[in-house]
Amino acid sequence: MGPTQELVDAIYRERVLRARRTPIDQKLWAGAELFEAACQIACDGIRHQNPGISEERVQEILRERLALRRRLEGRS
Repeated sequence: MGPTQELVDAIYRERVLRARRTPIDQKLWAGAELFEAACQIACDGIRHQNPGISEERVQEILRERLALRRRLEGRS
């Protein structure tokens, strides 16, 4: 038996209220930390796909993937 919709709504409401109370500098810092974590995961995947690759090449591939993502979103 899972949580009731009432409980799910209450948890969501509390998360929204907590996010609204969070100062903007903390929100920006959290965004930067999330981006850094995502880049680390992507680099780990690149290393897994390319055993023995140099760190320089890992970073180059990551930059290429980020540039591709920007192009696909219509940003330069």
